[in-house]
Amino acid sequence: MSLRIIAGQWRGRKLAAPEGDTTRPTADRTRETLFSMLASRLGSFEGLAVADLFAGSGALGLEALSRGAASCLFVEQDPPAIRALRTNVANLRAQGQCDVRAASVLALGPAKAPLDLVLLDPPYRSGAGAVALDKLRRLGWLAEGSWISLETAADEEVRLKGFTVDADRKVGKARVTLMRLAAE
Repeated sequence: MSLRIIAGQWRGRKLAAPEGDTTRPTADRTRETLFSMLASRLGSFEGLAVADLFAGSGALGLEALSRGAASCLFVEQDPPAIRALRTNVANLRAQGQCDVRAASVLALGPAKAPLDLVLLDPPYRSGAGAVALDKLRRLGWLAEGSWISLETAADEEVRLKGFTVDADRKVGKARVTLMRLAAE
C-alpha cells in the first residue's frame, strides 16, 4: 500500500509503511475524509499540539504537521511500525516537532498540558480506543476544547461515557468518529 501526505507543506511526499501485517495503515481516502471533517471544525491546524496514538507509520500525525500543527506526540509499540514511523519523521526532517515514544498508549503518564487534537487508530474491534480515551481523560491529556478522532471498523459502535460525538462517518471499511469531552 502506498501512503502519501495529502495536503500542506509535505503534500505528495511518500511515507514508508510498516512491514508485515500487524499494522493497518489508514487509507488515503479515510485520511482525506477525516482531515476535511477536522478542517471544517478547526479552521486551521496552525500551532496545534497533536497526538497520534496507535500511530503505525505516523501518517495521521504527519498529515497534521504538514498542515501547520506545532508538535505531535506519536505513540506506537509495534517494532516494524516504529521503524517506519522514525524513517518517515527523518525523511521529512520533522524531528524537532515530533516526540516518538515506543510504548503502549496505556503507559503514558500524567500530561504536562492538554492536547488540541488526539488522533486514535487502534486495532479494529479491540476496544483499545475506549480504554485509552478513559485513561487520557483521567491523566489530563484532554481538555474541553480538545478534538478527538477515533477510527474503528465500519460496523463498530462507538459509545463512550464522558464524550459527546460531533460527527460519525463511514468510509469504506472504516468509521471515523469525531468527539469532544462532554460538558461537566
